[in-house]
Amino acid sequence: MSMKMFRQFQKQMEKVQEELKAMTVEATAGGGAVTVVATGDQRLVSIDIDRAIIDPEDSEFLEELILVAVNDAMEQSQELAKSKLGGLTGGLKIPGLG
Repeated sequence: MSMKMFRQFQKQMEKVQEELKAMTVEATAGGGAVTVVATGDQRLVSIDIDRAIIDPEDSEFLEELILVAVNDAMEQSQELAKSKLGGLTGGLKIPGLG
């Protein structure tokens, strides 16, 4: 790869990374009782919990719903990043890029 091609690739990569920061995915658990929003660069933006499901006597249930929603959001975010970066790399396996 020539330096010119590398610079073009680097600029495209930076553009895609900025786009991913602006994109979001949403995951829910418990029929919408817990909603998690994450960006395309795997950052949590928000966690919304329906107050009706908060039971001080059963915090394990709420903890499980949060874990399910967060893990789902992170998986969706990773898939989004993989799809956006996959088009840029042409399917090449580049360490650190999925």
